[in-house]
Amino acid sequence: MHLFIGSDHAGFQLKDHLVRVLEAQGHTLTDLGTHSDASMDYPDVAHPLASQLAAESAGASLGILICGSGNGVCMTANKHAGIRAALAWTAELARLARQHNDANILCLPSRFISEAEAEAAVAAFLTQPFEGGRHQRRVEKIAE
Repeated sequence: MHLFIGSDHAGFQLKDHLVRVLEAQGHTLTDLGTHSDASMDYPDVAHPLASQLAAESAGASLGILICGSGNGVCMTANKHAGIRAALAWTAELARLARQHNDANILCLPSRFISEAEAEAAVAAFLTQPFEGGRHQRRVEKIAE
């Protein structure tokens, strides 16, 4: 699967860890930065990632964004049409974001999640399909 991944400075180390894990699993990644722990503004990564993901064919790619709390990148990404970014810090939340909300970006809080918890959340996010059915009607109501 093709994945877009990005973080701010607070999420840099976790992003680099996940990049290594995901590449070892055979995923193709587009890493939109940041590429150091020097202070930077999370919208400078979240906007380009969301724009590029939204331009992809539906369901062909997913995204992962990471910042200290996960909230900043999540709020920024959700400003883009066609993006459903979800904040998760457990595998169960990530699974439900895909299953019930058809989330296409997983947002992780680097200051509140271990590498193992992040790996589990990403694995759940990448393997859980959207359930559709009654959830489809709800997802369609998100965009105004």
